[in-house]
Amino acid sequence: MSAFICDYAGATAAPSPNFGERAGGRTPDIILLHYTGMETADGALKWLCAPESQVSCHYFVHEDGRVEQLVREADRAWHAGKSFWKGETDINSASIGIEIANAGHPGGLPDFPDAQVAAVVELCRDCGKRWQIAPERVLAHSDVAPVRKVDPGEKFPWERLHAGGVGHWVAPSPIAGGRFFQKGDAGQPVEALQTMLSLYGYGTEIDGVYSEKTEGAVAAFQRHFRPRRVDGIADFSTIDTLHRLLSALPRLAA
Repeated sequence: MSAFICDYAGATAAPSPNFGERAGGRTPDIILLHYTGMETADGALKWLCAPESQVSCHYFVHEDGRVEQLVREADRAWHAGKSFWKGETDINSASIGIEIANAGHPGGLPDFPDAQVAAVVELCRDCGKRWQIAPERVLAHSDVAPVRKVDPGEKFPWERLHAGGVGHWVAPSPIAGGRFFQKGDAGQPVEALQTMLSLYGYGTEIDGVYSEKTEGAVAAFQRHFRPRRVDGIADFSTIDTLHRLLSALPRLAA
């Protein structure tokens, strides 16, 4: 791929050949965040630019805060894989994909450096403003592909992004005792939980059965919004945090 003028002024171009057209002239209304999950940033960047990898992203954020653009925002990068959010299955056509250099779970979940987090905030703010992306559509890869993906992980500082004007967030409810639901349970309360997850955007079947898929959606929700404990069990803290997030959505607010 030939060089291009970066959409984000703070980026430098590092063109990847791995892209296509957004389906039906779709414009992005999701920002999707990933970690690279590889040992080094250079190795990850080379892989995202290698034709044989068949993967790419729009932006790559180094540990020191440098940002490189691999694919133009007008084009469809290949980063989401099989995924779902609020009825949409072609998340690649709907999103701007941002890969954040971090070894992730394979590397012991290292912290995200301050300079890197600040760069992600600035990049997301810029993309969000230019494309008018709603805060609740700044998502984790694990949100759109529960069970299959766990990035950018429970140590990613979503609260700091929200403080910088990026994403949707409420302070998670404290972990305490009380009734909870887990894999194998069934009934109307499970159906109500599935409905709430679906309303927020998760691809959860509403059948009243706490299946592996429901457990995965709960774990993905926890990883993003209640990261202190990620176990796929819907305790009071998880359910109350989800309820307050739904209540904070503009279209559902009283």
